[in-house]
Amino acid sequence: MRAKGKIIRWPLLFVAVFSAALVVAFALERLPLYIIAAYAVISLFTFISYWLDKRKAQAGLWRIPEANLQLLSLIGGWPGALLAQSYLRHKSKKRAFLTVFWLTVLLNLAALSWLVGQGGQLFWALAL
Repeated sequence: MRAKGKIIRWPLLFVAVFSAALVVAFALERLPLYIIAAYAVISLFTFISYWLDKRKAQAGLWRIPEANLQLLSLIGGWPGALLAQSYLRHKSKKRAFLTVFWLTVLLNLAALSWLVGQGGQLFWALAL
């Protein structure tokens, strides 16, 4: 159990390792730069969405639907969501939400692996 106000560091390390892997994939010409940019933009948007949702919850206002937060994670915002869960301490204890969240992370990473690996060769040929 963590002390009040203490930030757990593993999410930052996890996101840093993921970011480094994206840079390596780009350097090896396995991933276009716009994919990295998309992860950054969507993650920032997701972090801000978590921040807004927490503020709305504290004020007793209408909340951002959990399905929307999960969709943002699925399409690549999971690094921002993971950091928000840790640093904002929002949506970090509800087990059902976290189960779906980690499923979205796995699905997103599987899709990215497919794009970077052999399965993505046809995708890149059609996209270019």
